[in-house]
Amino acid sequence: MVGVNKFTEAAPSPLTAGDGAIMTVDPAVERDQIASLVAWRQSRDAAKVAETLAALRRAAADGSNIMEPTIACAHAGVTTGEWSQTLRDVFGEFRAPTGVSTAARAGSVPARLGEVRTRVEALSERLGRRVKILVGKPGLDGHSNGAEQIAVRARDAGMEVVYEGIRLTPAQIVNAALEESVHIVGLSILSGSHVPLVTDILQRMRAAGLDAVPVIVGGIIPPEDEKILVAEGVTKVYTPKDYDITTIMNDLVAIVAASEGVSEAA
Repeated sequence: MVGVNKFTEAAPSPLTAGDGAIMTVDPAVERDQIASLVAWRQSRDAAKVAETLAALRRAAADGSNIMEPTIACAHAGVTTGEWSQTLRDVFGEFRAPTGVSTAARAGSVPARLGEVRTRVEALSERLGRRVKILVGKPGLDGHSNGAEQIAVRARDAGMEVVYEGIRLTPAQIVNAALEESVHIVGLSILSGSHVPLVTDILQRMRAAGLDAVPVIVGGIIPPEDEKILVAEGVTKVYTPKDYDITTIMNDLVAIVAASEGVSEAA
């Protein structure tokens, strides 16, 4: 079964009126949590922590049962982050496959998408390489559907797509943008942390010399926060009302052409 939206008109909703309709994260929450974690670590026996983590590492490396050293870690006050990082150091980090690599490619291309493809091909030729977009999901937001829809449609429109899945740090996203030499960065955030996360990424991009690379953002973003993001340097903000993904693809082509100073005219 395939569900299609019949009605595209919007109407005011009492669910989205007033303060609190859209969840945002108070920056003080993060500061308080970090302060609490720092205090916890300072109150522990550092030598005991190091000893139990070393035992955990040895057990993981030689295939022993890690339950006993894990319990010892808990008694010593080892944090979940320290415990899991020790195991990552031994086993590596698992990254679940994204829905992009397995998504079927468009067979018969709709006319509008075909028009976007033509624009992408023409722009790629003028740039001397294929238009390249990085789709990133920073923070702890695990809702990947929107980001993957954008990534798949960009791929079907003829762009080269870099998408490494969910729960990336701002540093990882900026590093990928730098290493992959992308033309545009698209960020998807539905956690309510769009302002601090996007601001962090923009600052890191400027420090890395990527301030000329346009950044677009999609998510559940209230109008007042949209103004903040644009003032910080975001090129365009998309919300659920911008449901036409092919229109977004057309926007991407225009944004890249403008940022690269390339005319789309033949």
